[in-house]
Amino acid sequence: MANIILLSSEQGLTNFKNYKLAQIDGNKSQTLSDFYNEIEKALNLPDFEPDMELLDGLLNDLSWIRQANIAIYITHFDAFLAREKEKKMVELLSLLDATAEDWKWLDEDDDIPKKNIKILIQHSERATVILEKEEIAFITM
Repeated sequence: MANIILLSSEQGLTNFKNYKLAQIDGNKSQTLSDFYNEIEKALNLPDFEPDMELLDGLLNDLSWIRQANIAIYITHFDAFLAREKEKKMVELLSLLDATAEDWKWLDEDDDIPKKNIKILIQHSERATVILEKEEIAFITM
């Protein structure tokens, strides 16, 4: 199953009721700096500094989150990173997708408890166009 899921309606969230839901409001995340603030709060990122590499490292740890299932839910996608170049948004979406994929392949022998990560996006034409153009796998629910 794809790591990125476009939700046609809020009802789709019921499929993720057993997930820790980290909601990111696109209206409050129009720049990368804004996004870093939102994700830091939503996931309670420890010792976070606004940096893509540090975010990547923390998302590949998540040891401070007890739940095995985690969903990052981006609402108001039309406004999400709207004040950034599209390249930055693609870089971020690719990072989130790759991180979710990496967690699927974690060995049971590793000391880190395995996580199941999904990236949920409130459906928008903009999201569909960008994901298709960049050939980032997604499904619609």
